[in-house]
Amino acid sequence: MKRPLRPDDLRLWSAVAATVHPLAGRSASPPSPAAGTLGAIRRTAIAAPQAPAPRKPVVARSGPGLIEPQRHQRLARERDPIGARLDLHGLDQDRARAALDGFLLRAWNEGYRAVLVITGKGVQGDGVLRRRVPDWLGAAHLSPIVAGVSEAHRRHGGEGALYVALKRRSRG
Repeated sequence: MKRPLRPDDLRLWSAVAATVHPLAGRSASPPSPAAGTLGAIRRTAIAAPQAPAPRKPVVARSGPGLIEPQRHQRLARERDPIGARLDLHGLDQDRARAALDGFLLRAWNEGYRAVLVITGKGVQGDGVLRRRVPDWLGAAHLSPIVAGVSEAHRRHGGEGALYVALKRRSRG
């Protein structure tokens, strides 16, 4: 539903347009809204270059789901202990997977309920380990151990780290 622009809308658009600088090799005059409609302004704004959308939290596609929100919050605020940490920086995929499997088994055997796995972000924020570790945590051989996975809080590494919730050990 289109409506005519009000004077305050035009003033606001003029203020925004005055702050925009053209890309190299482009003309300095911004396109003017045709017929003064809000739709034309929206089309102009959409055509402008935009920053990439923020990435969604990394979670496994199969196997464990997200950690419950309350538990995630307790881990982030350090009210629930993080039993152990594993830093995978500098490891290739084979060594990283072996280290992750061994680490999770030891942590579960020691009775830890949550651990932190640091994958790093990679050179451009799209590292191999960052992409692969959530899938590894969803592997069938880890399903009796791993209860959930979620991206760590910024103080624990943010996008470059994962909280891994571990299931309780049976008492037998």
